[in-house]
Amino acid sequence: MEAMHEPVLMDEVLEALAVRADEVVVDGTLGGAGHFRALLAALGAEGTIVGIDADPAAVERAREAYAEDRRAERPTAHLINDNFRNLARILERLGIGHADKVLFDLGWSGYQIASPRGFSFREDEPLLMAYGEGGVTAAELVNSLPESALADLIYTYGEERFARPIARAIVDARGSSRILTTGRLVAAITAGTPSWYHDRKIHPATKTFQALRIAVNDELNALRDGLAAALDALTPGGRLAVISFHSIEDRVVKGVLTEAVHQGRGSLTPKKPIVAARAEVLRNRRARSAKLRVFVRCALSEKCPDTVEPSVLSYA
Repeated sequence: MEAMHEPVLMDEVLEALAVRADEVVVDGTLGGAGHFRALLAALGAEGTIVGIDADPAAVERAREAYAEDRRAERPTAHLINDNFRNLARILERLGIGHADKVLFDLGWSGYQIASPRGFSFREDEPLLMAYGEGGVTAAELVNSLPESALADLIYTYGEERFARPIARAIVDARGSSRILTTGRLVAAITAGTPSWYHDRKIHPATKTFQALRIAVNDELNALRDGLAAALDALTPGGRLAVISFHSIEDRVVKGVLTEAVHQGRGSLTPKKPIVAARAEVLRNRRARSAKLRVFVRCALSEKCPDTVEPSVLSYA
């Protein structure tokens, strides 16, 4: 599969963050390095950019993007192969006491879909689904969880209406031999769902694959940890922008940021999420489900509202 990636809501992110040349900026999810390139270009010699990703290949893409920036006044860059849930520890290790702007793009890049790690249900690949190296794989979950636990996982993280018959079909399929590829998993999902469910625009395996990916990478807990660390790191007047792509993660983002507003730490600006314009959706199908939420930390001169409105590569 050919790797392609176009970052979503690029103009909206840049407008929301309003990066100044001398700021400390964190890109917590390097992915295809599209947003990283734009944030890098907005910074000058007095600025610092910290790029983080659990996928070593994403860190390498950012390293290449930084190397291509030939400006004499380019900022200092720290590129870290780690999970953004460890943001506080990362900044401490770098000796960086704060962040002026933080971006989390929770979508997965076209490069990850193209990698043979089991993210795509359209290719027959090893059933891994892990962003980084090591840890549990989707194959281990599929082949070891009891039927009831598997059904609960698919329903909770995938919001799949046919979670129980899908779990039953998976257990039946693994009874003959272990399910180790995406192709065999898709076949089991197909067997566990009615025929009319196979003819919709959304592939019948979409929600089950989403659920397994979230579980394998502990995405929701990592998201809560990363958001908490980002809020703690923000300077007065600092901004946190988060792009989510499905309702489960967006509920987490909304809940954490709303709680921060209730605590008087800042405001959601605007109050409702920003979505892609029709022109972008037509150009980039991934943008259709993207939601951008922006949190602004109170400046020292403001009274905050109390109701809702791993390895390190450093370059100088």
